[in-house]
Amino acid sequence: MDTDRVRLCFYRLLQLFSTCAAFSLVASLGTGMGAVSHWSMFIWCFCFVITLITFIVQLGEYQPSLPFSGKSFLFTYACLATAFCLSASIMYAITYIQFLPHGPFRDQAAAAAAFSCIACVLYALEGAFLWLLFPETTFYFATIHGLFKLLETSVACIIFAFISNTSLHQHQPALVWCVAVYSICFTLGAVAMLLKLVKFESRLHTFFPHFLLGQTMLSVLLYASALVLWPLYQFNEEFGGQPQRSSDVSCSDELPSTLCIWDQKLTVAILTAINLLIHVADMAYWIHFIFIRSRASAITGL
Repeated sequence: MDTDRVRLCFYRLLQLFSTCAAFSLVASLGTGMGAVSHWSMFIWCFCFVITLITFIVQLGEYQPSLPFSGKSFLFTYACLATAFCLSASIMYAITYIQFLPHGPFRDQAAAAAAFSCIACVLYALEGAFLWLLFPETTFYFATIHGLFKLLETSVACIIFAFISNTSLHQHQPALVWCVAVYSICFTLGAVAMLLKLVKFESRLHTFFPHFLLGQTMLSVLLYASALVLWPLYQFNEEFGGQPQRSSDVSCSDELPSTLCIWDQKLTVAILTAINLLIHVADMAYWIHFIFIRSRASAITGL
């Protein structure tokens, strides 16, 4: 086994330990943690499982039988896992740890967040190492469009963490539509990343950028509708919303156990606006890309 492969295995062993430690520490705290904390646990468990599978595949040298480039997959996963663990660390800290009283439970929760941060750093180091190890390879997430997709996916995952609390949206069909918007756009983005990962664009060289532009334009329209409907039905009293934070009973407790419902609603509204801006920038990139390529083709054809 060469030195580079040993180094990658070392990274993965530490990643497995960190994500497993974070998950185990939070799981041992018991119930009553809230939807966001459960979502953080899901992220750590997901990263642990995928890292374990990747570790086994690499040790068994099964990569040639896979339908995609091993280098591209490893770099893609390292970037995604970095973003996921970072979001889990932040979400868990701001929605749960800060509300715990000083004592063993808070120390244990803080240790879990620390292990999550360590896992984030380890995944980032693996991504940087792969990027330096294969300078001749153009990795998807090292491109502008790839960075946009990484940001869109990361913000969507944070939104999912909050809307996993069904009390935020189950009482209004318009809010259920917003949840559908977040799910549809996330799925479209995942499909686009998967097609890039398996290099499907080589079969549709001319059409593929137009497909990505259409997918991004659809996401912009859907997110625009969510940006209107979510605040309208959450904070407008005429539509059953709560315009004032003080009107939310969950925000009135002196020692709340987690981030109150009204704050969660506001967080989703802010994240929706942020992701809409990212999608607009992504759409502008593809419009510019297609325009430049069309202009170059026209000049070449003269």
